[in-house]
Amino acid sequence: MGNFLAGKVIAVTGAGRGIGRAVALACAEQGAKVIVNDYGVAIGGGEPSSAVAAAVVQEIEAMTAAAGGAGEDGRPVALAVADDVSTMAGGQRIVDTALAEYGRLDGVVCVAGILRERMLFNMSEEEWDPVVATHLKGTFTVFRAAAAVMRKQGSGTLIGFTSGNHQGSVAQANYSAAKGGIISLVRSAALGLHKYGVTANAVAPVARTRMSANVPMELTEIGEPEDVAALVVYLLSERAREQRITGQVYTVAGAKIAVWAQPRELRSVYTDGQWTPERVAEVLPGSVGVDPMPMLARLEEMAAAAGEGRRPNA
Repeated sequence: MGNFLAGKVIAVTGAGRGIGRAVALACAEQGAKVIVNDYGVAIGGGEPSSAVAAAVVQEIEAMTAAAGGAGEDGRPVALAVADDVSTMAGGQRIVDTALAEYGRLDGVVCVAGILRERMLFNMSEEEWDPVVATHLKGTFTVFRAAAAVMRKQGSGTLIGFTSGNHQGSVAQANYSAAKGGIISLVRSAALGLHKYGVTANAVAPVARTRMSANVPMELTEIGEPEDVAALVVYLLSERAREQRITGQVYTVAGAKIAVWAQPRELRSVYTDGQWTPERVAEVLPGSVGVDPMPMLARLEEMAAAAGEGRRPNA
């Protein structure tokens, strides 16, 4: 057992399987009390079951007991909360559970998510709403409830989970839009909560999970959920707070950790008087231009690979 998170209380959503489970286990292994949240749905959004959250709590209890640390302070090492984070009540209950049992909340990690793939021109409202609700609203509901507590404490860490697909996706406009929204939410939280001693960051993982199994290409840079959990533990720790890490987006893919650039203007041009369509057409292409979209180049590579009968590498 480690001590990176000794004395801290951490809540993890989507913690019943995959990356969320790995994060919950790693937090407990590093000394934290853990609120394990999972509504227990399949990746398509159906078949809820509370059993998955309870099973991870049992894993944490067994791990802690084996290390000789179970029940040291008379409080449970982990608690299961099987609420739906896409509701305000569900997000609040996660936070309330931490406060009722432990009297504080030091970090939240929002991993919960589902997929419903469809081309944009075929996507229905029923395929759009649940994905955005689970990923984006589900991060907001927990952030909102946790931020109120952390503001009063004068400390805390919010971690949202995004994806490299925030750049765009061919058949997951719902997922990509939600993941892009999470980045903006994290940056807003970092700015708004900075003066209260609260940090906020986002993680874009590339790891072998139920979701990554559906990626239609060979990923050349991919790791395990435990790789992601190590980064998350660091971001939750006092070491990261001392380094003033906030408002950042990190990718972790096996042996690689990378940071994404902050949004910024690349080039600008000014005109005398008022812009007209003719003046824009004259000036914009040469003076402002475009910022090439890497995903478009990848689509061309993938099309070429498909034409040759092979699976493209990512």
